[in-house]
Amino acid sequence: MSELFKKSVSKSAMPATGTSAAAPVATAIDPVCHMSVDTSIGKPTHEYAGTTYHFCCKGCQTKFAADPERYLNPQPKAETPPPPKGTMYTCPMDPEIVQEGPGTCPICGMALEPMGIPPREAGPDPELIDFLHRLKIGIVFTVPLFILAMGGHLGLPVDKWLGARGSQFVELLLALPVIGYCGLPFFQRGIASIKNRAPNMWTLITLGTGAAFLYSLFAVLFPNLFPTEMRAHHGTVPVYFEAAAVIIVLVLLGQVLELNARAKTGDALRALLNLVPKTALRVSANGTESEVPLEEILHGDRIRIKPGASIPVDGVIDSGHSAIDESLLSGEPLPVDKGPGDSVTGGTLNTSGSFVMSAHAVGSETVLSRIVALVAEAQRSRAPLQSLADRVARYFVPAVVAVAAIAFLAWLLLGPSPSLAYAVVAAVSVLIIACPCALGLATPISVMVATGRGAREGILIRNAEALEAFAKADMLVVDKTGTLTEGRPKLTDIVCNGHDEMQLLTLAASLEAASEHPVAAAITNAARDRGLQLSAVQGFEAVTGQGARGVVSGRRIAIGNARFLAGLGIGTEQFDSDAARMASDGKSPLFVAIDGSAAGLLAVSDPIKPSARDAVHQLQQLGLTIVMATGDRRETAAAIARELGITHVHAGLLPDEKSRLISELKVRGHKVAFAGDGINDAIALSTADAGIAMGTGADVAIESAGITLPKGDLRGLVRARNLATATVTNIKQNLAFAFGYNAIGIPIAAGVLYPIFGLMLSPMIAALAMSLSSVSVIANALRLGQKPPGIAT
Repeated sequence: MSELFKKSVSKSAMPATGTSAAAPVATAIDPVCHMSVDTSIGKPTHEYAGTTYHFCCKGCQTKFAADPERYLNPQPKAETPPPPKGTMYTCPMDPEIVQEGPGTCPICGMALEPMGIPPREAGPDPELIDFLHRLKIGIVFTVPLFILAMGGHLGLPVDKWLGARGSQFVELLLALPVIGYCGLPFFQRGIASIKNRAPNMWTLITLGTGAAFLYSLFAVLFPNLFPTEMRAHHGTVPVYFEAAAVIIVLVLLGQVLELNARAKTGDALRALLNLVPKTALRVSANGTESEVPLEEILHGDRIRIKPGASIPVDGVIDSGHSAIDESLLSGEPLPVDKGPGDSVTGGTLNTSGSFVMSAHAVGSETVLSRIVALVAEAQRSRAPLQSLADRVARYFVPAVVAVAAIAFLAWLLLGPSPSLAYAVVAAVSVLIIACPCALGLATPISVMVATGRGAREGILIRNAEALEAFAKADMLVVDKTGTLTEGRPKLTDIVCNGHDEMQLLTLAASLEAASEHPVAAAITNAARDRGLQLSAVQGFEAVTGQGARGVVSGRRIAIGNARFLAGLGIGTEQFDSDAARMASDGKSPLFVAIDGSAAGLLAVSDPIKPSARDAVHQLQQLGLTIVMATGDRRETAAAIARELGITHVHAGLLPDEKSRLISELKVRGHKVAFAGDGINDAIALSTADAGIAMGTGADVAIESAGITLPKGDLRGLVRARNLATATVTNIKQNLAFAFGYNAIGIPIAAGVLYPIFGLMLSPMIAALAMSLSSVSVIANALRLGQKPPGIAT
């Protein structure tokens, strides 16, 4: 293209030849606007790379000077990549419609939207671009149409300028592109809904605007077909082109706002995905490192993570130590120290040291991808309240059409002259004001805002049904381990009888180092924290649920409960009172024997989470009865319940017994929510009305529950409860407003106030009222995202 401009410039500068008296005008092509420029009259110029370029005005010169290459060598626009093969699409209005690949809904005609995880890079929504283009064109034609139609009321002498007939023909010409082009998608959807016998808001928009336009078209082209009493003194019949055009523009505006909101939601999800780098530093078997695209990383690959880098996939550290910023999952601002054997999550940030990890979950299997998929799924879900709205809408549209028909006949037969005009105005106004835009937005917009708010507050909502169920719950059943407590047992007490405390702990920890039991890990970790050196174990033997024994440094060591030691012929009477005290405090006592005699007592407990006390109290204040359901011993469960202020305790339960407990509570009429760690509580999570998984986003936690709290903190339950109740209240407010608006607006549009006050709505005012109702519903829903719903800190 630069050559084109050079040729144009050089050609225009050539001297004129021939016998003509007048020399040809020297011209050049403006590289910005491509207009032909007369170079002989002092137009602006700019020299670049040895060539002088000419411009039609100073504005073009300024644009060119800022970035010449943009205009000399423009780059072709990058095409939006097609969706991956197998991508499923669904209809935002009729979610039961699911198909592979893009298309339109066979029921309502709306464009289908992709399901699942959005692509990391996506171009602008083509439907949003199309509707925005139609909106701009609609405004360009509707504004002068509105001024022309309302000019007489505004004191403008429109009839004197154009004449009554001329004015109406200009209105028709201005309305044609708005109705025929800008409103075409809505008419296609409305016709599809009628064909499929699935009436919806598009049905009413099609009938209302179509009736107003066709009536006005006939009034302009064939005014003599109308009764004399319907014509004005100059022979014209009143028309409503401006009403139909304004409706189309207002509905287009609403669609653009909704599509833009959905686009921003997709951008937010993509921002989460972009926390993961696009490449990873893979370590080969011989130790060499190479940067490869993230898509090439497979399960088992070893990856080098440098300081300051984001972790690309989920996995386990093989070598090295670091501090990981896990605020993505936990919300905690302080980094967590990690070393060999510790798991790390994709999207979290390596703040300090370098380490090598093994990939255990890649692509869509990672916690981050599953979180994004969860949020995307939740924002497409429909709450039971939405089902109520859908059922009402199914009968609402035919009822509105019937009311419009009755209004038409009543005005035609009983109305004042010209009765046909009044009949048409009443029928069209009813169809327009009853457009169920607000009703259709009442639930989805609240759910969308709530799930977005929840994601920011560390509350992952799988579906709207779970949110509504938790709001209605009056009883919360909680697991103890990992929910009320840390889930990581710690050594709390050491009682000795003539033995050195550190020696006793060294021998016990050396024996337990051969065990994989969590309690054994607590004892071993306590010894290592104290810097004790452990010895090798010989002849290790473990008895499930009782204890273990073996030889450490030539001494016979046994550790376990009183029954286990009694089976070895070892008495524990001297430690029984201490063991009873520990058990009453919620601790697990373990007897230690050395060379055939009781030598000491260790106590292990699962510490209560620091936030548990305040959270339980706040949940009780929010109207929830707290029930503890645990597989632990009754004494331990009772001690923790006393400390937390929980009065209902069920201990010693197997997983299926927890589920039975929930079923029994539901039979008694309770709405039950269950909060567990999501691993051994899958049955209970699915049985409860609302299942809430506590933990760090483990696979089962995300899959088994309607709500997941990655932080594993009971304060998240308080936030979730407040968010759930606020969302349900917001939905009810929206539905009440939408139903109330129609209950009041439809009779007014039909003309019930005319006999008393002489008041009758025009179709344009009806369209404005309809749009304002939708805006009110959206504004009310957006309040959920503006104010934190009573969050405990």
